[in-house]
Amino acid sequence: MTLEQHPGTGATLQLARWVAGLNPEDLPARTKAVVRLALLDTVGCGVYGYATPWTQALLKWAQAGGGTGRSRIWNATQPALRAADAAMVNGTSSHAFELDDYHNAKLHPGAVVIPAVLAMAEQLDSSGERIVTAIAAGYEVMIRSSLALNPSAARLRGWHLTGACGPFGAAAACAVLMGLDTERTAWALGLAGTQGAGLWAFNADGTMSKRLHAGKAAHSGVLAAELAASGFSGPTQIYETEDGGFLKAFSDASNPAPLTHELGKVYHLDAVSIKPYSCCGSTHAYIDAALQLRQRLGNAWDAQRPVQVGMSKVVDVQCGFDYAPGSALNAQMSLRYCLAAALADGQVLPAQFSERKMHDPALSQLAARLELVDDPALDKLYPEHFAGWVSAKVDDAWMRVDILDPTGSLAAPMDADAIMRKFSGNSPQLPVERIAAVALEIEKHSARELIDLLAPAHAARAVA
Repeated sequence: MTLEQHPGTGATLQLARWVAGLNPEDLPARTKAVVRLALLDTVGCGVYGYATPWTQALLKWAQAGGGTGRSRIWNATQPALRAADAAMVNGTSSHAFELDDYHNAKLHPGAVVIPAVLAMAEQLDSSGERIVTAIAAGYEVMIRSSLALNPSAARLRGWHLTGACGPFGAAAACAVLMGLDTERTAWALGLAGTQGAGLWAFNADGTMSKRLHAGKAAHSGVLAAELAASGFSGPTQIYETEDGGFLKAFSDASNPAPLTHELGKVYHLDAVSIKPYSCCGSTHAYIDAALQLRQRLGNAWDAQRPVQVGMSKVVDVQCGFDYAPGSALNAQMSLRYCLAAALADGQVLPAQFSERKMHDPALSQLAARLELVDDPALDKLYPEHFAGWVSAKVDDAWMRVDILDPTGSLAAPMDADAIMRKFSGNSPQLPVERIAAVALEIEKHSARELIDLLAPAHAARAVA
């Protein structure tokens, strides 16, 4: 069936038409700047996550198939893999330690889209301008897919939206790099959507499955675009069809309007947040509030001081569980533990998720003492604002700090220097300034030039 024979022009085809027609000159300067910062931040997260057990296990699996390709693993010396497998490993490493960017649509676009783009761009030897355009398309499609679901409603059904919506973003980005026409882009979106998955069950026991979701979404998107390019058709009404469509299947409160409303005029990706803390983004406003309280009280914390924490329903379900020492993910998703670390240590960085720290009885006791309070006012704000408040008893009064939007958000952004400091702190062995110089002017460079700088051998030469 040709495009002209398709009945109507539903949301899927409208989105596909926009992706297929997107050019570098269509992107606003602000959007391009956000893409460059996101690129720098994501590769920094990815090279840090390379050494984690879950990334190493996935890399071993990918290499066991014996397949070779032109797409490399960041921070590795192993042979290159085919694009889909490289995207999966790099996506998992980017999401490996809760350092990667997020959007208030309740997903992590960078860890999905950027690994897919760099893997495909290295395979195709794409220009830097096409890389920026592809990343922008992928972020926008992924974010709009979640907004159309109603993120809070879909999350409360148990979906991890990075895994559910991520394949759309990766497929759209690869469609740009591959120059797919509208029909094949629609096929790619359809094939991506039918692979969408990701369940929040990891919170029950803190297992590795969450780490996989971003990587598998990147893999699914690359696979979808490559199949579509080869003539393998996918449903061209993947979002909107009543029987088995993405929106109806994943949410009881979906609305297709955000998929196409002001498409090409408003870029939701401009509001992406960069993480300063190594934990769930929904905890960041609370950490900001706790750090402010700690500073006001002399940067020392009385573990017996009463503390109250205002909670929205979604954050309570997601992060309000009782803390017990377990895996790093368990601690990174625990609001109680993250607040205890912020109050006691004055920071919530990878060091706070070491085995020693997570099993520190003092932190566990402080976490248990926090009083979580339902606050309907926060329900009205979330997820448009990842808001929160923390209040501490001081003498006979309460000192409360309210945060509407956390550090790293559009309201309190992290600039390139802050991202470089984050990158340097997590991966001091790499030439971060040179990596930043390429990432922040990627239009003048290529994926291969950027990935060259991420290799350990290059780092050794730089040190020497």
